[in-house]
Amino acid sequence: MGIPAPLADTERLVDWDELPKHIREMPADFNPLAVGVLMAHQSQWITMQQDLDIAVCEKGRRTGITFAQALTDTITAASAKDANGDNVWYMADTREKGLEFIGYVGKFAQIVARGQATMIEQHIFVDQLEDGTSRNIQAFRVRFASGFRVTALSSRPENIHGLQGLVNIDEAALHKNVTHVLESATALLIWGGRIRIWSSHRGKKNPFNQFVQDVRAGRYGKRAKVIKISFDDAVANGLFERVCFMRGTKPTEASKREWYEAIRSAYGPRKAAMREELDVIPRDGDGSAIPSVWLDQSMPEVRPVLRIVFNDDFPKRPESERETWCATWIATTLLPVLEEAAEGFDGRWAVGMDFARHRHFSVIKPARITQDLRRDVAFLIELANAPTRQQEQILWALLENLKNWTFAGDASGPGQTLMEYTGDKFGRAVWDEELGCYTGGPVHEVTLSRAWYGLWMGKYISLFEDGFITLPRDASLEDDHRAVEFIDGIPMVPKIERKDLKDAELIRHGDGAVAGALMNFAALNHVGGYVYEYHRVQPAAQHDREIQLGAGWRSQKGIW
Repeated sequence: MGIPAPLADTERLVDWDELPKHIREMPADFNPLAVGVLMAHQSQWITMQQDLDIAVCEKGRRTGITFAQALTDTITAASAKDANGDNVWYMADTREKGLEFIGYVGKFAQIVARGQATMIEQHIFVDQLEDGTSRNIQAFRVRFASGFRVTALSSRPENIHGLQGLVNIDEAALHKNVTHVLESATALLIWGGRIRIWSSHRGKKNPFNQFVQDVRAGRYGKRAKVIKISFDDAVANGLFERVCFMRGTKPTEASKREWYEAIRSAYGPRKAAMREELDVIPRDGDGSAIPSVWLDQSMPEVRPVLRIVFNDDFPKRPESERETWCATWIATTLLPVLEEAAEGFDGRWAVGMDFARHRHFSVIKPARITQDLRRDVAFLIELANAPTRQQEQILWALLENLKNWTFAGDASGPGQTLMEYTGDKFGRAVWDEELGCYTGGPVHEVTLSRAWYGLWMGKYISLFEDGFITLPRDASLEDDHRAVEFIDGIPMVPKIERKDLKDAELIRHGDGAVAGALMNFAALNHVGGYVYEYHRVQPAAQHDREIQLGAGWRSQKGIW
């Protein structure tokens, strides 16, 4: 299960009946567009920028700030210089957000500029590097007859150097180099530039939160201010009514309550995350360590997820029955998948396992180490409420049928016994001080700790950043990786449990991510040349299999 981070404070979901009336109620015949295209909080954000050098918005998720900024920026770029027209430079944490923003501008330009603007175009922007050299990168822009343009750049801090005009920094807390982006942006003030920064929070210790506190404290002068816009602010200003307007449905107080409570309850036990993303209250951790775009890129396709969920009756059955059932499952489910994954592959394997006996999942993650050293996870094994003997049976069957492998397992707490037996059977790795590497057998018994996470979880995260890992496309596995946060600078799983996305009765605790970090540890600490010859396990008798397929277990072979 891994060592948990300190437990974040918890509190119940916001009670609908206790919310102020202006959030809950709707006047009769309410027209969401009566006040114009923008909601009140969007207009307030635009208005506050008029006389400021630095305008900052700490916001809840999906409150429409980027949309509002695109509208006003379109008007600014379409205006002549004597009407306060100017260039606008937009920076987001991902390329996709840049395209989305430019898409808004392109649509608004058709109305605001009336044919006096170009369509969205790609162009080459000269990116200044730290050593003084430069490189050409793609950017996206819309040009106007006024001579000004709106341009979406990458999130490199150097891109801002030398620019003039208005600079937007969207989701600042998510930028890889938050501090340097903010420092580069503030340098523009010397030449009369202006900066607009908006973001949801990613923890109290994130530089964005520190920047917000500094602005509030007056450390950036009187021409810098912060506005706070929460999800509830947006709801009070007609967010739900506009959602209904776009969908063509009629809003009611009952449907509004159902929608509101569904959004809140979607966070499950992650109260700190809910308060941060909706109520703009930064949590103690520093936020998700693996950005969504990295996860999306690492899951290119659906691959098998071999999942067994045993009910409470199964562990009480005679050991011989349990062994027979597992032998059948291994022969009919595991080995065919393994055989397909190993076909034509002669390289080495790295296997990681996060052990759990109760409540959480045991996850076994085998990865092919390709010629270019990528970690290619062809399939996944997930076990819930599985007796330790059956976890041993399945793990050992996997290892006995792999060639040239190294294994790293969670030997913390209840996992210690299984890892000790696995080391006894296959040979355990031993650190050789003189050689500075592991020698012996291929089994690493890993005791998880904050120090271990500090050294090895970061290396695992680097695989996502560099595009050197592929995983099965699976919602629960993705959620496991989203659970990894920076706690006091260390990437690890906080002590906040999540409901399994496939079975609400089950609980996850970042199990797939911990197994991945252990897999990468095995990959980087390979004890060479250890080969088990491949052989097939003979299935149990058919009548035994039919007896075992009764009540007491569920087997799900991935496609999730």
